[in-house]
Amino acid sequence: MPDPSHILNWRRLDEKITTSGQLSESQLAEVRKLGVTHVINLGPHTHEQALPNEADIVQALGMEYIHIPVDFERPTETELSCFRAAIVELKDELVHVHCIYNARVTAFIYRLRTEVAGIDERSARDFMESVWRPGGVWALFIGDEERSTLPHEYAGIDY
Repeated sequence: MPDPSHILNWRRLDEKITTSGQLSESQLAEVRKLGVTHVINLGPHTHEQALPNEADIVQALGMEYIHIPVDFERPTETELSCFRAAIVELKDELVHVHCIYNARVTAFIYRLRTEVAGIDERSARDFMESVWRPGGVWALFIGDEERSTLPHEYAGIDY
């Protein structure tokens, strides 16, 4: 089955990890057909675009659900540590990671790739910037002081 590129900001990091923005119930079923066994959601359930009962839907499809809600205005090192631990624990599984837009996810993956996996900064940044260029608190979160006073920019909209 080909990647469901119609899903908001769908990205394939490698053979084990895919990412996206918020999925619908039918899109979760598509992800399951790809062989995904675990879904990690970094978006808060209280967001207006969150899928109600997502955990129940994921489990009904036969996948495991992990929720690490990240406040978009205040990402923390604790949340990153929880994400890192989940990814390490699931290293042999097919995992789909999402949030509302795939911004939180790609920033977390940027940190994971540069700090843990030893991926060069440019390659890690290219993956993240295929979705967005963080500004403000997210720029600080990824260690980009130069962009800390700038607004976020989104691929296909701002560049």
